[in-house]
Amino acid sequence: MAAPVVAVVGGGQLARMMAPAATALGVHLRALVEDATSSAAQVIPDAPVGAARDEAALRALVAGSSGPAAGRPADVLTFEHEQVPNALLEQLAREGHAVRPSAAALVHAQDKIVMRRRLTELGVPCPRWAELPDLAALETFLVAVGGTAVVKTARGGYDGKGVRVVHSAEDVADWFESSYGPDGTGIPLLVEEKVPFTRELAVLVARRPSGQVRAWPVVESVQVDGVCAEVIAPAPGLAPEVARAATSLAVTIAAGLGVTGVLAVELFEVPGDGGGPPTVVVNELAMRPHNSGHWTIEGSVTSQFEQHLRAVLDLPLGQTSARQPWAVMANVLGSGHAELTDALAAVTALDAGAKVQLYGKSVRPGRKLGHVTVLGDDLVEVRARAQAAAAILAG
Repeated sequence: MAAPVVAVVGGGQLARMMAPAATALGVHLRALVEDATSSAAQVIPDAPVGAARDEAALRALVAGSSGPAAGRPADVLTFEHEQVPNALLEQLAREGHAVRPSAAALVHAQDKIVMRRRLTELGVPCPRWAELPDLAALETFLVAVGGTAVVKTARGGYDGKGVRVVHSAEDVADWFESSYGPDGTGIPLLVEEKVPFTRELAVLVARRPSGQVRAWPVVESVQVDGVCAEVIAPAPGLAPEVARAATSLAVTIAAGLGVTGVLAVELFEVPGDGGGPPTVVVNELAMRPHNSGHWTIEGSVTSQFEQHLRAVLDLPLGQTSARQPWAVMANVLGSGHAELTDALAAVTALDAGAKVQLYGKSVRPGRKLGHVTVLGDDLVEVRARAQAAAAILAG
């Protein structure tokens, strides 16, 4: 009996980290990569080169037109990023191909306006928001929220890109010119209130087509210049009722949007009114394995990568309990080393318990090049060890 074939669109580190889980499960992983030296192509033998928006490349990926499993169509098509044309995904589904998450679900991670509309319909707490047809609408919104807001491009933004904190319409006048210019081909904009949050949290859940859902512990995500620098699992000092509310929101969203696979829900923790308990509001969504879940590789009974494969293949989901009381994942964002492997001897000599994951990427400032995870009983010690190991890799 042939092994199941999972086709994944994208050649970055998320596809790369699916490979060990696929090997362990006996799943054949096939990745559509941007070029033959991409992060995933270095470890996945079946890695055709092509663009995610190229219909011929996507069809060849699903059909298995070449490579080690030539002639074996994919049992399911999934993604490590959202930049895939929805119309083509809908057409593939009509032709009988399993696309998970579906185009109807994925659009909520592709378009922030669509996401906000649907979450509002579901009664999910979100920042106050509005679509921006013109500069006047932004000025009106700024008055309503006290003069400061966050403007986002509806599509394409990530890791702080496509996001600006604004105090007047002039702060994004250039975006309006490109989004609503004479040709009308720009990316629409939305505005949200600037939430007075105390910290950022994230919840990862996995959902299979049959409806089974499992959630990992709520984590704290520490951002630097709009990019995740560190994840602490579980979120320290989080009130149990807030953790339950955050997890319940993630489960509600997964079911309400019809998500299949891993869903990451990024949240703001907001102080409660009148000294009451904190509350949470939803910031962003991602329908794939996510940076906030990398700690699960070593820290959870089932990693997010194995769980994603199980979910999209409609296999029973694995346990999500933590292996130790604390896990801290520290990202390596840029490096002074020409090659990160130059620092491996120093890292392993420093801390034999630190688990290093390198992504095989060329070095450039601010780029996510790898991460380090440390587990243990004492949060202060675990966090210091993770940061120290990541600092060595960063040079």
